[in-house]
Amino acid sequence: MVSNSGESKQFNLKQLLRDDRFWKIAFQIITLAVVIAILGYLLLNLSTNLSKQGIDFGFGFLSNPAGFSIGESAIEYLPNDPYGRALFVGFVNTITLVIAGIILATTAGVAAGVASFSQNWLVHKISRAYVGLTRNIPLLLQLFFWYFAVYGVLPTPQEQLNLGGLVIASKRGVYVPWPASSGFLMWLGILVALAIAAFFVWQWRTKSMVEQGDSGQTQLMILGAIALAGLVIFAFMLGWEAPTVQEGGGATGGLRLSREYVASLTALVFYTGAFIAEIVRAGIQSVSKGQWEAARSLGLPSNLSMRLVVFPQALRVIIPPLNSEFMNLAKNSSLAFAVAYPELYSIANTTFNQTGRPIEVFLVLMATYLTINLIITLGMNTLNQTVQFKER
Repeated sequence: MVSNSGESKQFNLKQLLRDDRFWKIAFQIITLAVVIAILGYLLLNLSTNLSKQGIDFGFGFLSNPAGFSIGESAIEYLPNDPYGRALFVGFVNTITLVIAGIILATTAGVAAGVASFSQNWLVHKISRAYVGLTRNIPLLLQLFFWYFAVYGVLPTPQEQLNLGGLVIASKRGVYVPWPASSGFLMWLGILVALAIAAFFVWQWRTKSMVEQGDSGQTQLMILGAIALAGLVIFAFMLGWEAPTVQEGGGATGGLRLSREYVASLTALVFYTGAFIAEIVRAGIQSVSKGQWEAARSLGLPSNLSMRLVVFPQALRVIIPPLNSEFMNLAKNSSLAFAVAYPELYSIANTTFNQTGRPIEVFLVLMATYLTINLIITLGMNTLNQTVQFKER
């Protein structure tokens, strides 16, 4: 009986060692153990070196008064506020730059990518020249170009440019219309809720048309009502306020965008938009020519063929690499410190110079950028799932 039990155990061990599933799991466990061992060694080495210098690792310094001012802040900040709030100001400034950059870069990239298929010779050449020129010039040089050569030559506030009473530009910055309603956040929340409702109604329409063969007219009417309500809220309920010119220069009202912010945003939009344009062009080219011919056989003009037939199919190819470009834009926003825009890296640089805590500050930096990129990835993966073919 003992001999048979030993042979059975030996047989099971041989069978286990020949199982690919065992080796896949074992390899992951070994890799995790190696990574933990390396990190443990590095942390031990770090702790030893810090203790030799009489420095205790920790984040308690974030509650100490910062003692420095920030030139531009989207939220209230005073020099006596703690370092933690100063870093949060930098985070908010970065987020405003990233969100506006993603929206505008996507718009510019899609427009340039679609324009590359235009039958108009001039539009096609402008699109290709923009992409070829912008992609091959470093972002930092483009940042300096917009800051010094474009916005740096704007007139003084006494001779500022007034574009139809809607946009006022000078060396001090650019003033644009901005909502002044006391219930701005409430109406903005309603707009977001309407957008989410429209998304689910569109999913409902697609599912009913594919699975049940419905015309989708009911859902289309609901989408039209949602769009009309959103347009009314956006146009009339937000209380838009245009900037007003002051005597002697300057302006009041509206939203002031500093020269540093506008230059950083413009450089990020044009640079990232060029890469997005190539992604859009590749996605459109991935759609078979038969789809174009089918659309033309139905009598659809080129613009409707692109909007209703080709572009929706191209989204399955466009969205995955678009995620990478959005993350690159978020990381490239750290270059804005070169033109003195107080984004997260700029304020973090000042913080660790004053506190002598580079390790803790850079850990905060890495965690923040990682979180931003994970949120972008989560959103893009969710969007990607909605445009993929659903097998039945």
